[in-house]
Amino acid sequence: MSETKAAYGGLQAAIERSGYYPGLVYDAVSSAVGSEPVVSFVVVHDAHFDPGMEVRRHMTVMALTPTRLVYSHTDEYPADEANPQSRPQAETSTEAVRHARISSVALTRVIPDPASYVPGATAPSEVVLTIGWNVLSHIEIEPAHCGDENCDADHGYTGTMTADDLTVRVSEAADGPEAVQQVVSFARALTEATSRP
Repeated sequence: MSETKAAYGGLQAAIERSGYYPGLVYDAVSSAVGSEPVVSFVVVHDAHFDPGMEVRRHMTVMALTPTRLVYSHTDEYPADEANPQSRPQAETSTEAVRHARISSVALTRVIPDPASYVPGATAPSEVVLTIGWNVLSHIEIEPAHCGDENCDADHGYTGTMTADDLTVRVSEAADGPEAVQQVVSFARALTEATSRP
């Protein structure tokens, strides 16, 4: 998508098409983007089941400007059934990251029937975009063991620390071929933007 006002208009139209609190989501994204033009964008509307088997929707929006990646995520929370006056809520967070802070852009493509792959013509059926900017990390700690089942000595703790990267998965079956192509185009634009000094 070229760097024009049309990209910004396309972003608003994509958010409105999702039907997921479009005014709230667009307001959060546009306030973070500010006066900068939108070079490329991705809108991913998804749903998942929480342990109580309720459907919860959420939306991720990424907008690329000439200087920053704007990331916005919106979750909905159902009304509290125990409180009859309770109403559903939505929580929106945005983050703006300078291109220079982005440490990695990874795109995984799933290609059906790779033997008949034609460069530039065969589209992936699914893509996973992972973006890292090393701001947050996840630490998982557990008691260390020596391997002896009868040992009751304190061996301290062991753990792993992993970056809390942003990952978005889009598939042709669930989201349509246009959504897959948009993520590929966005990844290309973001890779180009972060490769500049």
